[in-house]
Amino acid sequence: MEEVYHIPALLSETLEGLNISPSGIYVDVTLGGAGHSRAILERLGQDGRLFSFDQDADALQRIADTDSRWTLVHGNFRYVRHFLDFYGVPAYSADEIGSGIDGLLADLGVSFHHFDEAERGFSFRFDGPLDMRMNRSGGKTAADIVNSYDEESLARVLFLYGEMKNSRSLARRIISRRPLTTTRQLADVIGDDKKDLAKTFQALRMEVNDEMSALREMLDSAGAMLRPGGRIAILTYHSLEDRLVKNFFKSGNTDGRIEKDFYGNRLSPFRLVNRQVITPSNDEVERNPRARSAKLRIAEKI
Repeated sequence: MEEVYHIPALLSETLEGLNISPSGIYVDVTLGGAGHSRAILERLGQDGRLFSFDQDADALQRIADTDSRWTLVHGNFRYVRHFLDFYGVPAYSADEIGSGIDGLLADLGVSFHHFDEAERGFSFRFDGPLDMRMNRSGGKTAADIVNSYDEESLARVLFLYGEMKNSRSLARRIISRRPLTTTRQLADVIGDDKKDLAKTFQALRMEVNDEMSALREMLDSAGAMLRPGGRIAILTYHSLEDRLVKNFFKSGNTDGRIEKDFYGNRLSPFRLVNRQVITPSNDEVERNPRARSAKLRIAEKI
């Protein structure tokens, strides 16, 4: 049986929201198991194009088939605008024919593959190295963080990205038990509380991969790349991501700064496609429990 890399959440809702044109140019900045990408490709005609990004080489290596319409990009989605420019798709300009894209998708969930492989260090369910890097070709690991950050810096990470009220005492406890090199050692320090374990591992993963800064840069790029009428669909899995995406769609900037016209009407380059956030049905959660926390927001470039 083929190993499950990742089951895409809210697949039909996402595709419907993107309103795919057969001849359009689309970008999936989170390839993962390619579920969303393959579904988009099925809806494209011969003139359509799809660019799929992933910073994890493992995800790209699993794509055995080739399609002249499909370009795979090994890179962090924060650089999406630069990569597309390299491939001949510059940011949208009313004066430049063929510029811009028709749709962009980001599924910010971590792939099953990452959680289920002990050597990647993403899960407290297995004993493995404290790594947590999406891109294993370089950069700091979770072990680097827990063993080198001072108490204030470590507590900031736990509070900001894990939203942990006990961040200060937990940081102090982690530092007292250093060095920590495995997920099991870290889990033993945190204790048996599953929520604390999940929040700590989430916080460290987000710090290792600089996830919030990367998301801000990607959203800013998406705003510049989309053509009028183009759509952006974002799947988030925790409140920090969702809040940022929600504010971006409302304001058009990642600072959430609302600008108004002379009459006090809110100005934004986006129209909300779904006024209410879209969440999985009970049937989908039963089939795919990891989709439980997924939230889908879709906006259209005005």
